[in-house]
Amino acid sequence: MKRILVVGAGGQIGTELVPHLQKKYGEDNVIAADLKDDMVKKLQDICIGIKLDALDGEAFNQAVKKYNIDSIFNLVALLSATGEKNPQLAWKINMGALINSLEIALENRCAVFTPSSIGAFGTSTPHDNTPQDTVMRPNTIYGVCKVSGELLSDYYFTRFGVDTRSVRFPGIISNGALPGGGTTDYAVNVFYEILKKGHFTCEIPHDSYMDMLYMPDALEAVTTLMEADPSKLKHRNSFNITSMSFTPDMMFECIKKRMPQASFSFEVDPVKAAIADSWPNKMDDSCAREEWGWNPRWDMDAMVDDMLAAIAKKI
Repeated sequence: MKRILVVGAGGQIGTELVPHLQKKYGEDNVIAADLKDDMVKKLQDICIGIKLDALDGEAFNQAVKKYNIDSIFNLVALLSATGEKNPQLAWKINMGALINSLEIALENRCAVFTPSSIGAFGTSTPHDNTPQDTVMRPNTIYGVCKVSGELLSDYYFTRFGVDTRSVRFPGIISNGALPGGGTTDYAVNVFYEILKKGHFTCEIPHDSYMDMLYMPDALEAVTTLMEADPSKLKHRNSFNITSMSFTPDMMFECIKKRMPQASFSFEVDPVKAAIADSWPNKMDDSCAREEWGWNPRWDMDAMVDDMLAAIAKKI
């Protein structure tokens, strides 16, 4: 990778991925694009930031040519809980940005990274030690988009030779940008509420296991995969990755050990609960470990310590 375009760069992942990429590949070699004016202005404080609608194929293609891009990181997505409120819009955005990324990559000989998700799995998937290759019948439009995206990305690799790569992100916990409407958002929001108010009301059932990943590990996963020797990749779209699996109760107990005065309650959102219950309890990420050296560094205790310290400074 020499010249990278990150589309959807103003989201939770993009705002931290951009500086991560800059450190590795040089500040001027990372172009960050977003549709929202306020996000573009923030991005321009740290890099070459441009306003771009990823659904506008012509403008997208012109940006790739103008900046001599060789790698596209497509982070454009309407997330799980938000997507259920407007399924047609979710399909239009998620699949529109992907097909444009793939077509433009084909024309300009670019590599493409597009994150998939645990949302690609469904109720019929084995929930414990979910295999890399298994039944994938999601019951959300977000999940349908992710499975479709994995298949489409594999097709562009096998049919046209486009270098497509992807990981199935679990819930991502970050002290940077706030999450944007995902089912696992509680694992970020809890730190803000506890530090501000001392109490947090959770919309996810107390005993729902879900895989999670701390942002530093997520960023390293992206660059490690994109730099991996292609001859060793038996899979491409998409690799299971995870570093921890816990329930809300387990996480809240971990926080209470550090903040005994903290209190928690539950007002379960039935839509989010159904989504959470359809996802894996814990994925098997052995293929990622074997094929490109995936090796997460953060566990729940280390993550909670770091989140409490970082969010306390912010607020």
